[in-house]
Amino acid sequence: MKFSKVLLAAFLGTLIALVINFFVKVGFFAALISSSSNTEEVAKLKPNSVLYMKLDYEIPDRTADHPFSSINFRTMETVESVGLNEILRNIEFAKTDSYIKGIYLELSTIPTSTATLQEIRAKLADFKESGKFIVCYGENFSQSAYYVASVADKIYLNPEGVLDLHGMASQITFYKNLLDKLDIEMQIVRGPNNRFKSAVEPYFLDKMSEANREQMEKLLGTVWGEILKDISESRGLSVEKLNEIADQLELLTDAQKALDYGLVDQLYYKDQMLDELRSLTGSNSKINAIGNANYAKTYKVRNVAKNEVAVIYASGQIFDGKGNEEQDIYSENLSKTIRKAREDKDVKAVVLRVNSPGGSAVASAIIGRELDLTKAVKPVIVSMGNYAASGGYWISAKADYIFADPTTLTGSIGVFGTFPNMKGFLNDKIGLTFDVAKTNENADFGTITQPLTEFQYAKLQDNVVKTYDDFTKRVAEGRGLRQTYVDSIGQGRVWAGADAIEIGLVDQLGDLEDAIAYAVEKAGLGTDYKVTEMPEQKDFFTRIMESMNNTDEIDAAMKQRMGVYYDYLQGLENLQKHTGIQARLPFDMIIE
Repeated sequence: MKFSKVLLAAFLGTLIALVINFFVKVGFFAALISSSSNTEEVAKLKPNSVLYMKLDYEIPDRTADHPFSSINFRTMETVESVGLNEILRNIEFAKTDSYIKGIYLELSTIPTSTATLQEIRAKLADFKESGKFIVCYGENFSQSAYYVASVADKIYLNPEGVLDLHGMASQITFYKNLLDKLDIEMQIVRGPNNRFKSAVEPYFLDKMSEANREQMEKLLGTVWGEILKDISESRGLSVEKLNEIADQLELLTDAQKALDYGLVDQLYYKDQMLDELRSLTGSNSKINAIGNANYAKTYKVRNVAKNEVAVIYASGQIFDGKGNEEQDIYSENLSKTIRKAREDKDVKAVVLRVNSPGGSAVASAIIGRELDLTKAVKPVIVSMGNYAASGGYWISAKADYIFADPTTLTGSIGVFGTFPNMKGFLNDKIGLTFDVAKTNENADFGTITQPLTEFQYAKLQDNVVKTYDDFTKRVAEGRGLRQTYVDSIGQGRVWAGADAIEIGLVDQLGDLEDAIAYAVEKAGLGTDYKVTEMPEQKDFFTRIMESMNNTDEIDAAMKQRMGVYYDYLQGLENLQKHTGIQARLPFDMIIE
């Protein structure tokens, strides 16, 4: 009952918000047109400034050049939406910027995946070599926030706050009982040995299979171990002690315990933190703080080199055809981008930044073909972000060299198909019946109004087996491995980057900058090169017009209004989005 009330309220609230949003957009559009003739104002940086980072949003790989990307459609307020590329670039520039005295992190929670956090944390650690300070303040610290905070020189916690350190868990929602009540059958087709390919389990089981529990515990253990190792090195506590603190939930009741254990350096209220910043910057009054978005406007990346390294972003689920490439990967869009980089004589190497849980097997194969053609004429290096699994690994497998973060989720070499049979629901629950006239015995194949026949199921099974064989063969050829070995580490199993390197799926642990440096070396460019990000972002007015009609704002508004219930709705939506043959990761992983 509570869920239905929340769902109804969310829909009604979202509908009202979208109506208001439309008129607000019209106002924004008029204002933007009137100001378009003015030169873009560049933020002014003052001496003794601090680079201010809050990071309280889901951080994309690339800053979206979108007129409404920085708007909270629930409050209609401007929010930070800087991508990982710009965050890392800001930290790098701040190292040598004489106007920047240090970095001030104000963190509470960072709702993004572990590999992104690792790259930011590593870049902050590199910044410390400049001798400039990094300080962090939090009214509370979630695990994600504390993981990044732990790199700071000094960590300050509100005296009434808590530091949440409790370990990692992955909770999966199972829909079997709901589907049974609705009389809907999910007809599952997967490889005979794809026992770890658990993306379909929620539709026919009511709990994890033993195989899935085995891989999840291994994966969680590796990722949590990487997090604790970094915290241990920064704060001087053993991994064993950190696990003991997490097991006992010792820090949830008293901020003083976080101080006693040395996990924070002082218990400060906000005014005391601001006094500390004044002291660090030599200011007697106002603190000159500048955020990521504005700091990026204070410098221009100018490089007149002719030789280019193209960084192509492949982020999101993989779908067939054309679509919004800012949100997901579409085979036609990405293939066109790869082809453009291949045919550009100035582009001497390609770095594919993959951040994808996979999706359509056919679309993955189409993209993979374009990458193969590109590899034949210039180096292709892969940088794996949070995810490069299933279809995301398919497109990566034949690269010249693969980099991954230690907590990247990769592998998941497996294939499945889902085909809903809604005959019981349609006939018995809502009273709809169907009849058909056809020219051939299987002319009505694929309809949701009746179950698959044994013959149709067998044909689909053959398709899945062939696709899995193609997948393992591609990996074997790309990685120089035996296909039987790839099958033994495949079968749908997901690996963390730190484990994937040991079994041959990854060449080196490193981030996007490491991948670019390797591409430069592979292409023999020396220092005479520039980095070009692709696909090219559309011009400002095109984006304005597209944003008036697309559904991204609807999704954003729904997510903001529904909160935790949004994931359940999204899971149900997957019932119709992910039909057909798929190579897709079964879960997401975020440190909460």
